[in-house]
Amino acid sequence: MNSLTQRTSGLVQRRTEAIRSAADKERESGGEEEEARRGEEEEDDKGDSKETRLTLMEEVLLLGLKDREGYTSFWNDCISSGLRGCMLVELALRGRLQLEACGVRRRSLLSRKVICKSDAPTGDVLLDEALKHVKETQPPETVQSWIELLSGETWNPLKLHYQLRNVRERLAKNLVEKGVLTTEKQNFLLFDMTTHPLTNSSIKQRLVKKVQESVLEKWVNDPNRMDKRILALILLAHSSDVLENAFAPLQDDQYDLGMKRVHTLLELEPEKESAKPNANELMWAVVAAFTK
Repeated sequence: MNSLTQRTSGLVQRRTEAIRSAADKERESGGEEEEARRGEEEEDDKGDSKETRLTLMEEVLLLGLKDREGYTSFWNDCISSGLRGCMLVELALRGRLQLEACGVRRRSLLSRKVICKSDAPTGDVLLDEALKHVKETQPPETVQSWIELLSGETWNPLKLHYQLRNVRERLAKNLVEKGVLTTEKQNFLLFDMTTHPLTNSSIKQRLVKKVQESVLEKWVNDPNRMDKRILALILLAHSSDVLENAFAPLQDDQYDLGMKRVHTLLELEPEKESAKPNANELMWAVVAAFTK
């Protein structure tokens, strides 16, 4: 009886240790994802509730939308590709995508392929759709190729299925669900168009203030010390031709100072910046794709 008890207790002990080691492995594998989630929460404004935390794509679209009219400028032909760049950067900041290793020869950012680091769902349909494309594509594609493929700007009919359709409308609906925009129908003589006027001005004001403060009161004069998300927002908003909207309300002297500092960021060399400690290489690759 005693020997049976000893064998049983030994079995229980081994089983407990196995369960504990499996749990440890699970914690280790999930550590990066948890860290990415913590980073996302820290990067968001403390005043934002979970429902009103915006992705980079939503922030760029919100900067580009006319408050009352509820649509972007008809003359803006940059925002489509800019939003696809935002998706890649958002996925990189969330620890889902990264660039392949640069190798001994130190290949350029635009020649390196985008690879899937983690296929864990993000909770955002557009991001998950883009992530699925990247994960399932072999051989991998470069950042420049992915921006073109996701935008549908490819001459290869076999790759048209990569295009993400109705991105602006889908992002606007996300913002409607978050209580930032509303939905209306407007008549433009020959056709009706669904528009999304601003309904929660405080969220957009907070976004505009965040952009303004990053190059005015909170300017750190070192891009490597800037918050990665706000740095990406400024660079991608410029690539999408909507950054000017954030600085329009400023007084002349503040406007001049803010734009001067923005230009110092735009003049940075992505190759050099990506080689610095803690830099996000994929973000700088997207910047390089828009500034090449």
